Amino acid sequence: MNPSVTVAGTTCLLAAEPGADLGADRLDGLFVDDCRHLSTLALRVHGQPLRTLRSSEARSVSIPDTPRGSNPSYAVHRHREVTAGRLVETLTLQSYVGEPQAVRLGYHLAADFADQFELRSDRVFDKSDAVRTATLDGDGLILTYERRGFQRSTTVTAAPAARLTTDGADWTLTLAPHGSASVSLTVDAGRPAPPMDASPPMPHVARDDLARCVRRGLADLDALRVTVPGLPTGTYLPAAGAPWFLTVFGRDSLIASLFALPYRPELAAGTLRALAACLGSRNDPARVEEPGKVPHELRFGELATLGDVPYGRYYGTVDATPLFLALLAAYHALTGDDVLAKDLEGPARAAAAWVCGQLDARGYLTYRTDGPGLVHQCWKDSADSIAFRDGTPAAGPIAVCEAQGYAYRGLLGTARLAERVWGDATWAEELTARAHALRARFAADFRLPDGFVALALDDSGRVVDALASNAGHVLWSGILADDWATAVARRLAEDDFFSGWGVRTLAEGQAPYHPLSYHRGGVWPHDTAFAVAGLVAADRRDDAARIADGLLAAAAHSDDRLPEVLTGLSRTAYDGPVPYPHSCSPQAWAAASPLVLLTALG
Repeated sequence: MNPSVTVAGTTCLLAAEPGADLGADRLDGLFVDDCRHLSTLALRVHGQPLRTLRSSEARSVSIPDTPRGSNPSYAVHRHREVTAGRLVETLTLQSYVGEPQAVRLGYHLAADFADQFELRSDRVFDKSDAVRTATLDGDGLILTYERRGFQRSTTVTAAPAARLTTDGADWTLTLAPHGSASVSLTVDAGRPAPPMDASPPMPHVARDDLARCVRRGLADLDALRVTVPGLPTGTYLPAAGAPWFLTVFGRDSLIASLFALPYRPELAAGTLRALAACLGSRNDPARVEEPGKVPHELRFGELATLGDVPYGRYYGTVDATPLFLALLAAYHALTGDDVLAKDLEGPARAAAAWVCGQLDARGYLTYRTDGPGLVHQCWKDSADSIAFRDGTPAAGPIAVCEAQGYAYRGLLGTARLAERVWGDATWAEELTARAHALRARFAADFRLPDGFVALALDDSGRVVDALASNAGHVLWSGILADDWATAVARRLAEDDFFSGWGVRTLAEGQAPYHPLSYHRGGVWPHDTAFAVAGLVAADRRDDAARIADGLLAAAAHSDDRLPEVLTGLSRTAYDGPVPYPHSCSPQAWAAASPLVLLTALG
């Protein structure tokens, strides 16, 4: 069974199975801002575990493990509610016998305050200087953690009052004949988020399968909303995904907001304001920061805060800055919101200066592969993602194709804002000329002999010739001339790319292709959504509809939720999509992908 993930902003409850105790798997727990505030929560009745009959993320029903032919005298109904910084678990015991009975139930609990980077990597961090305490204070148990000024706490309370110890809580309840009794345990991480505005209504969708997927996607986007400290109340944006990326990610938040723009424009406004507040202001190689550059991610956990990992405020992304410009222009084109555009003129000029500086210095947006943090700083950011068709890894600095498309779209959009809102026709002409020059260079350098789009250029300017799904992003961007776009769209829709569920990140049959690889053969819904939008732009609506139908069919196998990534195994081989083993779900740009299908295909 897949792990159970429940999300409320930067709070995440991760259990090995829906309704299961916490602690059965080393990754289990209640996490807030990358810190595990509860690592063990084990329910016992008369000292024994229960047998679960049915469970979901929020509810389960369990019984004592009685012998065959013996009816249990009661059942335990378990309900979990996760809100920002808090877990409330309520137990209701229902008697099914005609005499009173005493039931002793309790929890074993612990909080190790582990950082999520410890849990999902093989790296060992020296935390021997950490101080942990567990104290009873009135009706509560307080667990604390402190290391080099980084402090976190978890408070556990019970209702009705329980017998608390430093590692648990227990009650003895008397059940009346055919009666019931309830108790609750509240786990408070002490880091509540400001309240979110109510979600806008669901858009009308004619197709039932698309409507269900859209409804689930919007609900997931709402659950993933986070705020950035220091910004006004009501400024929120989508976190990247659960369980490991519940924070601001420049690229992810921008793409998810772009996809959702016609239906949740407030996400775009929040994303733009939040990222504008975090633009790079200096040259800092340790964080890959440069003036005007949009950050890759912000983290507030222990290891990031104390500098044990470089991701506290990390700028290792080549594409977030042009995407920022593209989203700002698209938001204004849709809403006509001159106030936001004028407020963000300064950040937009700084971001455009970063893009133009890269183009002036190197001809293309590029990233190094030997700096701190990520090897590859494009959306395919795993260490082996950018390779030639024969499997040879590409060496940096690398210019990936989609980043150039984003730059083209971002520069043209900024030019329109400069002319129509900021009153700077001269700068508008300059940006337009830069965009057109980039388009001409791209046509000369990125066109493969077979007519497809090169994945990238390497450090020596060699064409990285793997056939990759990044071409869908390029189609969407508008950087391709019409005849080239038609040829690329036709090729992208062929069966070595299309698995039957979505577009593979690499076309099947190439040396680096692997159907179980994160970026060398897996199917990403957001990547497929870009391809659908690109195919529609290239007037290949039938192919776009066929691929969109595959994505909706995949969602139907997982309660209408699209995960971060699926394997690239063919639809003809199995009666359902084969899950990728470490996929995030819910995940922001996957949740927003059905909205692209709705926009592109109606």
